[in-house]
Amino acid sequence: MTSTWTSTEQVVRINAPGGPEQMQLVAVETGMPGVGEVRLRHKACGLNYIDIYHRSGVYPLPMPATLGMEGAGVVEAVGEGVTHLAVGDRVAYASPPPGAYATARVLPARSVCKLPDSIDFETGAAMMLKGLTAQYLLRRTLPQGGLQAGDAVLFHAAAGGVGLIACQWAKALGLRLIGTAGSDEKCELALQAGAAHVINYRREPDFAARVRELTEGHGVKVVYDSVGADTWEGSLNSLAPFGLLASFGNASGVVPPLNLGLLSAKGSLYVTRPTLFTHLATREASQAMADELFAMVASGAIKIPVEQRYALSDVVQAHREMEARKTTGCSVLLA
Repeated sequence: MTSTWTSTEQVVRINAPGGPEQMQLVAVETGMPGVGEVRLRHKACGLNYIDIYHRSGVYPLPMPATLGMEGAGVVEAVGEGVTHLAVGDRVAYASPPPGAYATARVLPARSVCKLPDSIDFETGAAMMLKGLTAQYLLRRTLPQGGLQAGDAVLFHAAAGGVGLIACQWAKALGLRLIGTAGSDEKCELALQAGAAHVINYRREPDFAARVRELTEGHGVKVVYDSVGADTWEGSLNSLAPFGLLASFGNASGVVPPLNLGLLSAKGSLYVTRPTLFTHLATREASQAMADELFAMVASGAIKIPVEQRYALSDVVQAHREMEARKTTGCSVLLA
């Protein structure tokens, strides 16, 4: 691509890690894609808790930094070597590096996928990071012997963006998902989405004891935990022998150092700390995972609940509400 065409775009940027007030909407020059890249005009951008980790410095970024890991829009230009996309394609993505909080951007084409006509841009922007996370957890991050219909799993933050998708996906797989949430309203949302049982951990802080009751003392085969410090010990205590704890987030803080002896004492347990972008490392894997997600959404088995919409200029408010756990389902910025 030899053109030097550029345009002035609105981008959310931080100059130092910190609170929501660090985010500023600035004008930047956005150019054309290079080899293996694509330029997109966003219609909507997804909001996720990983954005807060980037903004606050939990996951450090070089400064100044742009934020946002997923979006949906229309291809404006493709770079050399990109064969799966063309100008005018409707697309959606979840991909590093951050930069989705923008009216337009250039990014690696590897994880950008054509969006089926049956899926609108808001849904596409809201579902990629969260939906692909649910996919790699329930389909690829599995306990010894895998998961079969009827198996019990524990999923924390079941009324969050990932959680509500996971509740639906687990139901479609025939799994008995036990969710946790922090209010009766959120518990009801998870039940409506397909959770078999939901524990309000504010009223039942010893959720592990309740998990044991619900599983007749056996525990669950796998715990999917994005909460971190506050749920770590209870998650380990909820597992059956040979069970797997998949820790994929730190919403309440980083988990404490692990004494490996606990794993033997509690029943030869397994622990993993997976990331979505390890799974999306190749074009083939990205497409296969997206195809499965698109099929589940197109079939109606999974509905993407876009509950909050914010203008790009209201990103500070959006982050404050996410951190205060005032949001449910998925949230998007409208570019």
